[in-house]
Amino acid sequence: MATTNDLKNGLVLNIDGQLWSVVTFQHVKPGKGGAFVRTTLKNVLSGKVVDKTFNAGTKVETANVDRRDMTYLYFDGSDYVFMDPDTYDQITVQPGIVGDAANYMLENSTVLVAKHDESPLYVELPGSVELLIEHTDPGVQGDRSTGGSKPAKLETGAEIQVPLFLSTGEKVKVDPRDGRYLGRVNS
Repeated sequence: MATTNDLKNGLVLNIDGQLWSVVTFQHVKPGKGGAFVRTTLKNVLSGKVVDKTFNAGTKVETANVDRRDMTYLYFDGSDYVFMDPDTYDQITVQPGIVGDAANYMLENSTVLVAKHDESPLYVELPGSVELLIEHTDPGVQGDRSTGGSKPAKLETGAEIQVPLFLSTGEKVKVDPRDGRYLGRVNS
């Protein structure tokens, strides 16, 4: 248990049996009446975002979430397999929990896996990942009808939009949250 004075970004609360992560919080002391805390909470499992207000000093139940760097090993056909690099323990995570992160994970890459009571909650990738362009059509000089970008298939199978000057075999930096091209990686 904690009080609203202990709230901080990233803290996970257990409200009515559901896990909510604190996205933002603000302590408010109006001129009249008691102080309160205005928060924006994100449901850890569904991703739903809500605003919730607590009276100052109210007790809130925190959830113990173990966030740990793990190595992605492979997809076994039905689940994703991760390994703890310290203990060599392996866990399987269902595709629904991995979500869109699967489009940008390479085998043996390090990802963050969050668990609560030994059950996986979500998988989080770093802010950018470097992936190889497996196939993209050559850019045609003077073709600006697409706004200077073209589709490219990455080595993970994901398809993103890249600038016309890139070609097959080049490495690019991608934002795994939205699949946005961030730049070319010089080898």
